[in-house]
Amino acid sequence: MDLLAETWAYVSENGERFQHAVLVHLGLSFGALAIAMLIFIPLGVLASMGGKLTASIVGAVAAVRVIPSLAVILLLLPVFGLGWRPALIALTLLAGPPLVINTDIGLRGVDAATLEAATGLGLTDAQRFWRVKAPLALPVIVTGVRSAAVEVIGSATLAAFVGAGGLGEFITSGITLLDERMLLAGAIAVIALALLTEWSLARLEVRLTPPGTAQA
Repeated sequence: MDLLAETWAYVSENGERFQHAVLVHLGLSFGALAIAMLIFIPLGVLASMGGKLTASIVGAVAAVRVIPSLAVILLLLPVFGLGWRPALIALTLLAGPPLVINTDIGLRGVDAATLEAATGLGLTDAQRFWRVKAPLALPVIVTGVRSAAVEVIGSATLAAFVGAGGLGEFITSGITLLDERMLLAGAIAVIALALLTEWSLARLEVRLTPPGTAQA
């Protein structure tokens, strides 16, 4: 309890710096997530169409998934140098696998009979996708967004290694200086952000789930 009190006192004394680190961390995390959604959800749609394209897309994102987060960031250093750019790009790539995989699974999981009924009603392929497939697949896709968001928020701590800032600075400085207060302040904040994001997206998922549709 004494350590928690000391940690709180440390955060209070360094409030401006801590607040800035939180904002940088959130900016990197949600900036990367937004870019990843624009890139990888459409790739998941393409993957759901089947054929050789599916194997290529899923294989590519699976390859990214097995590479450690820090390694992805460091591999980008020779091209982009230090700063926020390699961190943002790496976090965007790390968010890709759950977005592609869940979009693919969600769209493939739509009941064939439902699609046939939509076709029987005279819906075009585009109408069938937007009015039937996408709404029914949405809960699974949002689950992918939740997974990606939590992973990105956790991995964003590594941005400190390339000078991108964020809460990782408190963690790395705490380890270097053997300062448990700094380490704990950064770690607790990251955990809190991840849990809050997970909870918020879970609530959003419930709201977006069509009535009568099983949730992932």
